[in-house]
Amino acid sequence: MSKTQVLFLCTGNSCRSQMAEGWARLLHRDKIDVYSAGIEAHGMNPNAVKVMAEAGVDISGQSSKLASSLEDIPLDVVITVCGHADENCPGFLGKARVVHVGFDDPPKLAKEAASEEEALDHYRRVRDEIRDFVTNDLLKTTESAS
Repeated sequence: MSKTQVLFLCTGNSCRSQMAEGWARLLHRDKIDVYSAGIEAHGMNPNAVKVMAEAGVDISGQSSKLASSLEDIPLDVVITVCGHADENCPGFLGKARVVHVGFDDPPKLAKEAASEEEALDHYRRVRDEIRDFVTNDLLKTTESAS
């Protein structure tokens, strides 16, 4: 049986989609091939890398890339993790089933933080929410697509 091809898509492919890719690789590599990409490529967010490392997941080797770089991959499911990506999902991804699972934007929340630790707490909360989705709901989301 072939693996389900899953893409996590967000605006800049720097934080939420990268965390989701890291969790999915760790927890479901035997069942899915996972990718992340963005409508734009903003580079890896260092705080996302940091809080994932705290949880034992190394995403430092991942890279921020455009969704168009994955046009040749026969995706089964595209999971948009932010509203902007959901509203602006590239047309070539239309062959895949698109599912929206929104998460708060840690960099946006961190701008209002009074300290670096408070800022990182926003990243940690979203990291854990993404982990819970990947752990509990990702395979259910992908099963009906394959």
